[in-house]
Amino acid sequence: MFIFVVSFLMYLLLVWSGGAIPMIEVLIALILASVITVAFRSWHKGRKISMRGLDPKRWFGFFHYLFGPFAVGLAKANIDVAKRVITGDIRPGIVKVNPGLTTDVARTMLADSITLTPGTLTVDVDEEGAFYIHWIYVEDENPTEEQLYGTFGHWARRLAE
Repeated sequence: MFIFVVSFLMYLLLVWSGGAIPMIEVLIALILASVITVAFRSWHKGRKISMRGLDPKRWFGFFHYLFGPFAVGLAKANIDVAKRVITGDIRPGIVKVNPGLTTDVARTMLADSITLTPGTLTVDVDEEGAFYIHWIYVEDENPTEEQLYGTFGHWARRLAE
């Protein structure tokens, strides 16, 4: 159902020109969404589709994270990197940390949050879920989550697991 709804709405969004959408476009959207849904189910037979992504509480939580903790972390990191560029006080390196995330969505959310924050870059994630992160100033060879990326791991667990 989720694949159908997303496909249907995306098609209508692409053909919408500001006015009313012609009925033929709605019909095409229904047919196309049906074909995509059937194709997805045949390609991913064992995979269950969850409706959790449509929950308004999840969306509110994500926007709260995006404009709250992530925005604050982003601002702090920008200031820190600017200070380090001006003073030349850098000690780059790659560190390993295992946040213990179990889902791919949570790992992707955390990896993207780390990479979007100046001064850190997610280099790799291994099979056990350990992250290899390039850090502009390595304070500790075995850093805690809080030292490395603040509360991002907590939010990834809360929103995506």
